[in-house]
Amino acid sequence: MKTWNIGVVGAGLIADFHARAIGDIPNARLVGFCDAGSGRAKQLADKYACRAFADYRRMTEDDGIDILAIATPSGFHMEPAVAAAEAGKHVLCEKPLEVTLDRIDAMIAAHKKAGTQLGGIFPYRFNDAMTPLRQAIESGRFGTITYAGVYVPWWRTDAYYKNSWHGTWKLDGGGALMNQSIHMIDMLCDVMPPVESVQAYMHHLGHPEIEAEDTAVVSLRFTNGAVGIIYGTTASWPGQFRRFEITGTKGTVVYLEDSFTTWKFADETNVDEEIRGRFGQVSGGGGVADPGAINYENHTRNFRAFLDSLETGGEFSINGQEARKAVALILAIYESARTQKCVRLA
Repeated sequence: MKTWNIGVVGAGLIADFHARAIGDIPNARLVGFCDAGSGRAKQLADKYACRAFADYRRMTEDDGIDILAIATPSGFHMEPAVAAAEAGKHVLCEKPLEVTLDRIDAMIAAHKKAGTQLGGIFPYRFNDAMTPLRQAIESGRFGTITYAGVYVPWWRTDAYYKNSWHGTWKLDGGGALMNQSIHMIDMLCDVMPPVESVQAYMHHLGHPEIEAEDTAVVSLRFTNGAVGIIYGTTASWPGQFRRFEITGTKGTVVYLEDSFTTWKFADETNVDEEIRGRFGQVSGGGGVADPGAINYENHTRNFRAFLDSLETGGEFSINGQEARKAVALILAIYESARTQKCVRLA
């Protein structure tokens, strides 16, 4: 089995998550970190006994690196991703893939031209509970799906935003939706039909000093006729569990953190009681108020799945086009909130 050598672009909190995830994979090796002159790359390199690079271009020039894992501020994902493609290296990039569709499309085009893989990081897709949920949807157990909604009532302090790229349009690409709620918005993109149209309202109510939104509510209409809601905020003290709800003419599921508080279908099977027993105890909660409290286990699964796709030559499940979907939806939401009009997605 090939050992995949990985360089982490960035040296903040998420870069540390990447290092721990890589360390748990037998056929992965962390080569080093780079920063933009902050000195944090050296600190992380010392912590994980690897190298500190001056910048991402030094990484792309290093023949010993196969993959760049990008963990910079969101509005600075494109440059290292494109440079990596031009150097023949694969890229696994943190959410969101980028903050505009033009920049995302440039990343996708660069890797298509180079024949390298571009993958996105959406760790929630790798929760164990997602498997029975996807199976229930795909097998039609909900009957006619009538509604699906996601709720992310989180809390961030003023200190989180102060003197930071968080909450800025240029580097965060938005606020509570683009940064925190995007994971659950991606969940809608993953399990539901495409969104046909959105009507949105948003504001920075709890953190008026930031540029982007800290609170947003969105009404959705899916292409299958179902309706839905997105509620995302970082101004809900002390922070509450994230939630996904889906219901139809034959079933209802409520997914709270990594658990099911409701799993009911008109046509019960033996497996339903097993699922309720396995996933009925609410667990998790990391991230509701402290971004450093998020468990990195699903990052490990995300990395491992990307390496598996490289090993087999198959398409990664969260390729560039797939990771693009959540950003496209959020940008349509921002347009609706700005214009106070219903916006249809292409």
